Amino acid sequence: MAKIKKAYICQNCGSQHPQWMGQCKSCGEWNSLVEEVLSRGEEKIGKPKTTSPQRAKPNNLNQIDFTEEHRFTSTDRELDRVLGGGIVPGSLVLLGGEPGIGKSTLMLQVALRTQRKVLYISGEESEKQLKMRADRVGINNPNIFVLTETLTRQIFLHVEEVKPEVIIIDSIQTLQTDTLDASPGSVSQIRETTSEWLRYAKESGVPVFLIGHITKEGHLAGPKILEHMVDVVLQFEGDSNYVYRLLRSHKNRFGSTQELGIYEMFQGGLREVANPSEILISKNREILSGTSIGVLTEGMRPMLIEIQALVSTAVYGTPQRSSTGFDARRLNMLLAVLEKRCGFRLGAKDVFLNITGGLKIEDPSIDLAVIAAILSSSEDIAISGNICFAAEIGLTGEIRPVNRLEQRINEAQKLGFEEIFISQYSQVKPSNFSIKIHMIGKIEELVNLIFG
Repeated sequence: MAKIKKAYICQNCGSQHPQWMGQCKSCGEWNSLVEEVLSRGEEKIGKPKTTSPQRAKPNNLNQIDFTEEHRFTSTDRELDRVLGGGIVPGSLVLLGGEPGIGKSTLMLQVALRTQRKVLYISGEESEKQLKMRADRVGINNPNIFVLTETLTRQIFLHVEEVKPEVIIIDSIQTLQTDTLDASPGSVSQIRETTSEWLRYAKESGVPVFLIGHITKEGHLAGPKILEHMVDVVLQFEGDSNYVYRLLRSHKNRFGSTQELGIYEMFQGGLREVANPSEILISKNREILSGTSIGVLTEGMRPMLIEIQALVSTAVYGTPQRSSTGFDARRLNMLLAVLEKRCGFRLGAKDVFLNITGGLKIEDPSIDLAVIAAILSSSEDIAISGNICFAAEIGLTGEIRPVNRLEQRINEAQKLGFEEIFISQYSQVKPSNFSIKIHMIGKIEELVNLIFG
């Protein structure tokens, strides 16, 4: 019988230590070492049976025959957009998100809509629960098979019988391999089971989707090496107070990480949002002070979003600065520019900023829209609903150009906006567009044109 080996493993980075210590020497995290039993005998029961690996040999880079990966669609346009154009055969995709955000619903909808044979492996829900969820979505697919099992040795036996074209695992934290004696969800089990699925995906060419939990800090549970092992890391985000869900890519070996997928949650599941500008801008709204429309881009997709600001006299001694969906430090910088360069006395006033729709925006192209909303609230002068903004603000108060400006202007023009404010240093010809383009270089010009 093989000798049982014990080790203390950091739950943050996955490093092993021979004895318990208060702080992990690898990542510096405190109280993260947990004792786990590692049994690695000569006989490893349950090693997944895959194709025999070929012996690798060095090849000249110029002599390697390269053919672009043939992707196939998941029938979900938002997911295909974030993946870079579709699913790559043999890829390992990790999907993370908060509990109840809709990860399982998204993957079940993908399984129900695709025309390929799918094996949905669930370690958290029973077959009846999955059937109830599928009935609620309202899609019938005879090519989907459901397996409620957590032991990888048994799972790979069923995989050989079913021979699926796509595999979905919900979730990776519930799986366990009997090559280790550690409990499911531990760092060792997550790392070992992920490596088994990685080996299977690369050898068989079957794409595998792993659903992963996240910690209370918002990071994917398990060692950081888990994100390095997979090909794609997706994050499903959203606010419980809103019906919109965002699908972002934090890592993608087959495409860009700048794309964004938007969904709307309703009783029957998730609905793809093809034109996010229509839901992010209030319709038939009363024209009030403190609101403006900014034009931003997420990856290749331009969209318009409503920005709300409230400027009021500070009741207490220290003025408040609060922002929702926008970087608070950048808000303070913009307020300092208004104070220093333009002479607006906002140091004794409370300033509140809100990005509608529950989105978190990092694109600096909405700086001009933020400035416009703040000045509109401060002067109590409403901005016309037919005006939008797309420019960055520098520390000297200059209006700086942004990228993909022609796409932004075309999107604003398509949605019926009549005027747009951009930087005078932008390389665009106003004569190419029917929308009226204001090209300005300083914030003072914006104040004169809008607020008189």
